[in-house]
Amino acid sequence: MTPDLVALYVPGDRPALFGKALAGPADVVILDLEDAVPAGGKDAARAAVRAWLLGLDPPARARISVRVNGVGTPGGDDDLAALADVAGLHSVRVPKVESPAEVARVVAALGPVPVHALLESAVGIEAAADIARAPQVAALALGEADLRSDLGVTSDAGLAWARSRVVVAARAAGLPAPMMSAWTDLADTDGLIASCRAGRAMGFLGRTAVHPKQVEPILTGFAPDPGEVAAAQALLDSLAAAGAGGRAVAVTATGRMVDPAMVRGAERVLAVHAHIRRCLGAAT
Repeated sequence: MTPDLVALYVPGDRPALFGKALAGPADVVILDLEDAVPAGGKDAARAAVRAWLLGLDPPARARISVRVNGVGTPGGDDDLAALADVAGLHSVRVPKVESPAEVARVVAALGPVPVHALLESAVGIEAAADIARAPQVAALALGEADLRSDLGVTSDAGLAWARSRVVVAARAAGLPAPMMSAWTDLADTDGLIASCRAGRAMGFLGRTAVHPKQVEPILTGFAPDPGEVAAAQALLDSLAAAGAGGRAVAVTATGRMVDPAMVRGAERVLAVHAHIRRCLGAAT
């Protein structure tokens, strides 16, 4: 299964943008009822999101995630109530998760919907492994702006451990590699691409976007280079040749023995490469 690589945030109080975002190349559209909506606009945004979702056909709805307000807050409870009969969502994105109990409250309200848990505090990071294993959790991600504030961190270096912690917790629970947090400097495209490449090297895959113009740079930043693609294909070809020859062990042209972990890595590289080619074609 090809992973989602770009999830585009759209403010929940901007319904004129919902359809435009869905028509674009982002894998997932996140309708945001939390940070993107001012306190006085929550009720109208919630109603707009609900009405639009109920009018979508199932394939379209399956590409929509909704970021609700925090569990246990009045806004969060109202969000869950509004979504209770909206079936077939891609996921519900839950901010500031600090325990499996908060996930359980979402599932109790919505049923078996995939939950994307955002970890935005020291408590959430410490509980990452338990949260990742909670029923219905389909992905972890960091909310880095709030996490920086909670930790008093002023540099990327201060987030390195938290980032690795989330990558390891997701992998240990059998979840997809986490997406990176949004890049908020819309003018710095080169910085976005470089950040995506650094994130990929740390084990992240994909990123949330706050503007449609970030979709292509994110895909570029996560694209395997031609050498990686060629090496992945050569590895799988050597395995196929070994099987055709009745051999259980394959050896690549460079003399490396192929093991299952290498096969999974090669298949992932080729799947991501093919997916990005399709997405960039749609973007152009």
